[in-house]
Amino acid sequence: ATVSEPAQKCCTENIQPFLTSILEELMGPVSSGFTDVRSLFDKEVNDIIQDFQNTNDMTRLKENVDQLMKLPFNSMKMEPCYLKVNLLQELLQDLKSRFKVYHIDFVIQRTQNFMQELMENAVYTFQQLFSPSHQADSAKVATTIEKVKLRVLK
Repeated sequence: ATVSEPAQKCCTENIQPFLTSILEELMGPVSSGFTDVRSLFDKEVNDIIQDFQNTNDMTRLKENVDQLMKLPFNSMKMEPCYLKVNLLQELLQDLKSRFKVYHIDFVIQRTQNFMQELMENAVYTFQQLFSPSHQADSAKVATTIEKVKLRVLK
């Protein structure tokens, strides 16, 4: 009872007025990172479609889909997505001094973990919806891949 009223007053006067602007500022790098994850998935699937249209090789298609499944763990390809979130380091420094926000690295790491998890979910869903071994008509494979990609991105 003794602490509740001063704590409520402190939050109302010193924190709550800034929350909206803080969230907007932090969401920029986070949204940018997640957008890059989406774009990377889109690009990789488009590359698979292009390769299949050029080769019409079902074995190579299966290999490319298998490679896609490794995408979340490919640090070279995922790194540009992760770097977008590193901008939080600078943004959170100001919050650290103003609001005593600690463990900035943890916030960044968790965000990057969520990005990797999103990519894992995307490639897993893609694999579940598209199986090259079940494609009887190779003429429709590229169209099917495109439809599955759009479904996953949705």
